[in-house]
Amino acid sequence: MDLFDFVPGDAPLVVSMPHCGTYLPPDLAAAMTPAALEVADTDFHLPQLYDFLAARGVSVLSATHSRYVIDLNRAPDGAVLYPGANNTELCPTSRFDFAPVYRSGLAPDSHEIERRVRTYWQPYHDQLVSTLHRTVRQHGYALLFDAHSIVSECPRFFEGRLTDFNLGTGGGSSCDAVLAERLFAIAQANRAYSSVLNGRFKGGYITRRYGKPAERVHAVQLELSERTYMIEKAPFAFDPVLADEVRPTLAALIDTMLAWRPH
Repeated sequence: MDLFDFVPGDAPLVVSMPHCGTYLPPDLAAAMTPAALEVADTDFHLPQLYDFLAARGVSVLSATHSRYVIDLNRAPDGAVLYPGANNTELCPTSRFDFAPVYRSGLAPDSHEIERRVRTYWQPYHDQLVSTLHRTVRQHGYALLFDAHSIVSECPRFFEGRLTDFNLGTGGGSSCDAVLAERLFAIAQANRAYSSVLNGRFKGGYITRRYGKPAERVHAVQLELSERTYMIEKAPFAFDPVLADEVRPTLAALIDTMLAWRPH
C-alpha cells in the first residue's frame, strides 16, 4: 500500500487531505481493538467529495493510512495542538469517543512512535514541502488548502453540534486576511449551512507549520461537518444527494483561492 496518493497539478493551489486514509498495516491492526478497526475517526470520502479538483489543475496529496497509525496533522515531537483542550496524540491511543485504540499493554512506546514518524509521517510531509516549493518557484507563491471533516457531535472536542464550515488560519497567522475574509464570505453566503472563521478549529499542524505569508505561502484549513455529505454512523456511507448540495460551496472556496493573487 502506497503511503499516500499524489496528483500533481499546475495551479498555484495544493490540497492536502491528511486524515482521509483508512488502511491499517496488518502488524499494527493486530494490536488494536475491534473498535479501532472501524477507523471511525477518519475524514471519510474526501477525495470523492472533492472530485472537482482535477478539472482545476490543483495538486492533491491524500493519505492512504489511517490516522490511528500516525496523525499527519500533528507535530512530529507530539507537541499539543490545542493547549488547555482535549487533544489526541501523534499516535492516538483512544478514539474520539474515548474507546481504546490498542489492546491492553500494546500501545506504541517511544521507539515505535519514532519509527512511525520516519516510516509514515516524514514521507507525507516531504512530498507536501517539495510540492509547495515547486509551486512557489512556478508561480511566485503557493496556496495550501488543508481539507478535513469530522462528526458533527463529538463531546470530547466541542459542545453541542459543530458548525458546518469551520475555516481556520491559525488565528490569522497562516493566510492573508483578505483571502481569509473572502473565503469566509463564500461560506456565509450559503444560508443552508453554518460557518465560522477561527472558531473551535483554527487549523492544525499543517496549516500553522506551512502557512507563512511572509514567504508567500498562504494556508487555510476547512473542518467540514460530516453531516453535510455523508451518514455519520457505521458503515459511514457517502450520501450523493447531500454531497451534491454542498459541493458548489466547496468549489466556490477553491475557485476563490485560485482567483486570488498576493500583493
